[in-house]
Amino acid sequence: MTTTDSPRLSPLLTSPLVSTQWLADHLGSEGLVVLDATVLSIPSPSTAGSAWLSGLDQYLLAGHVPGAVFADLLEVFSDPDGSFGFARPSLAQFEEAAASVGVDNDTSVVVYDSVAGQWAARLWWLFRAFGYDRVAVLDGGFAKWSDEERPIETGNVLPSSGAVFVGVERPELWASKAEVEAIVAGSTEVSATLVFAGPPSDFTGETSPRARAGHIPGSVSVPAVRLADRSTKALLKGDALREKFVPALASDPSRVVTYCGSGIAAASAALALAVLGEERVAVYDGSLNEWAADPDAPLQTLV
Repeated sequence: MTTTDSPRLSPLLTSPLVSTQWLADHLGSEGLVVLDATVLSIPSPSTAGSAWLSGLDQYLLAGHVPGAVFADLLEVFSDPDGSFGFARPSLAQFEEAAASVGVDNDTSVVVYDSVAGQWAARLWWLFRAFGYDRVAVLDGGFAKWSDEERPIETGNVLPSSGAVFVGVERPELWASKAEVEAIVAGSTEVSATLVFAGPPSDFTGETSPRARAGHIPGSVSVPAVRLADRSTKALLKGDALREKFVPALASDPSRVVTYCGSGIAAASAALALAVLGEERVAVYDGSLNEWAADPDAPLQTLV
């Protein structure tokens, strides 16, 4: 639900992004909760690839934005019984997760991570998909905050107790495998574009952490890692950002479906599209982890 005006709803968020200066100016404000959503990638000897690790230890020991509460995307904000990693939670699971980090329906939320912003974007998308718009991502994340030598604290921050969060599902913000199949087959009622937000080498099929390599036929490649300024880690702005999506938006589709490996980089692309004012976006949550697991689902390579 998009909350109505309330004396506790301060500071107001008017964009999917807030700057480090904005956050510095509003830290400690009543009704503001800052969440660290960091997840780390570590080598996995068993798979010869990577595995995911909670960023909690880094949050505790290396530091975080003062007052920030840790939000566990691996377990708390994902469905542990999902068929694939980082599966979106049910409404009840998300309501419990939001309350567990001190968020209620009068809270303004700023989310960041210490990597490339994709984890923060995933949590932002989850809040949005469960009907809550008073959430923004810290532009440039913890890296930019640190580079600017802003204050950092270590140790744990306990969330406020007694929070109750009530969400409302927005199913139109998710794309199912069946919908993606229809897009590939050209049988959808509206025009749609598939956007792959993962690494370029995964798109071409040169690399893949899955048994089957390649991208969903008809997709365009818009790597999430190329949507941010390399030096500042902040999202590109204006024409520089829109230029990245020219292949996706050139046909003026009625719907844009973003995907990647597990729905994380896809959320980062969805955030960038929202910054551009695009409202016709959905995330394919199962992404390639689900698609490639089906031997009958077509994949295309460029190698």
